Amino acid sequence: MAANYWASTQRLHWQFSKTYLQDMLQDLENEDQSLMQQYPLLDRRMLSIFYNQQLGKLAKRMTIRQQILATAQVYIRRFYIKVEVRNTNPYLLLVTALYLACKTEESPQHIRVVVEHAKNLWPEFIPSDISRLGECEFYLISEMNSQLIVHHPYRTLHELQGRLDLAQDDVSLAWSIINDHYLTDLPLIFAPHIIAIAAIFLALTLKQAPGGQQTAVNTAAYLANSTQMIRDGLSNLATNDKVPEKRIGLFVKWLAEGEVDLQAVADTVQEIFSLYDIWEGYSEKVCRDQISHLVKTRGLDK
Repeated sequence: MAANYWASTQRLHWQFSKTYLQDMLQDLENEDQSLMQQYPLLDRRMLSIFYNQQLGKLAKRMTIRQQILATAQVYIRRFYIKVEVRNTNPYLLLVTALYLACKTEESPQHIRVVVEHAKNLWPEFIPSDISRLGECEFYLISEMNSQLIVHHPYRTLHELQGRLDLAQDDVSLAWSIINDHYLTDLPLIFAPHIIAIAAIFLALTLKQAPGGQQTAVNTAAYLANSTQMIRDGLSNLATNDKVPEKRIGLFVKWLAEGEVDLQAVADTVQEIFSLYDIWEGYSEKVCRDQISHLVKTRGLDK
């Protein structure tokens, strides 16, 4: 993998402003309003949670490591800012993205093995003909202009662990938050180091919440109890003032000395808040039913 993010295709071609990204997505929706009305889908973040859960099931069967899963999620998000989801079979795309990510991350899987595992999970939606996955792979690569290298926040997190004297539970919670950010548009908006720093900030703050380290789902449940405390910290973070918690204060001091874009960090944290807020109303059944209806009614499973 190319070591220099700043010269990478990710930064040069796949980082957008939030406004520009919203315009791109709106343009996709405007192309066929009747299709949008005929096949209503939940919020894109809800769909991303669903995609992540399905990818997780396939990755577990194939013993796929987290970074490969993260790369696949970025591929899916890039693809769906250029192609309307209602014109695709999302199940086939998820499988294809994971298959391609395995290649990119130098852990290739045989196409027959991938199709077999996917077919066992979603027999109604995955064609037995392996050439269909090959065709989808070509389509995916084409839409991404063959720009497949993805830089992730995990590297920055590990680099900062020693520099900031982070405890292992701080790192574990930050890692979990980084995993969650792939369910948002953040990978298409901010650089990986911004995501990592926001995750560390949240991890340090969430440690003040009752219960200690939680899984991503449990984090969503208890965020409401600590939201105001963190928002107070963010307010101070954006203005470089002193924050109430000593450890967070030391972290903010490091930020100020490091010429980090504090507004970008604050925006990232707010977007993660928004994800956790919407996660509380997530229904896997509703997402599954909507996508199943779409794929079957439009014959996208053929």
